[in-house]
Amino acid sequence: MSRPIQRVEDYTTTCLVMGFVNLLWIFGVLWVLWGLPAVMVFAAILNAGINRISGRP
Repeated sequence: MSRPIQRVEDYTTTCLVMGFVNLLWIFGVLWVLWGLPAVMVFAAILNAGINRISGRP
């Protein structure tokens, strides 16, 4: 009773778009609460974390 393996939908683009939307509202809330310097610090920390995960200097 096993069914043949079928192709599944690629949700990569959807995931990236939703990640961008979430990042935008988080940056917006930070900007409203603490101003642009807080957003820039958070962005720098996020960039450093992404670079560390990817293995780039």
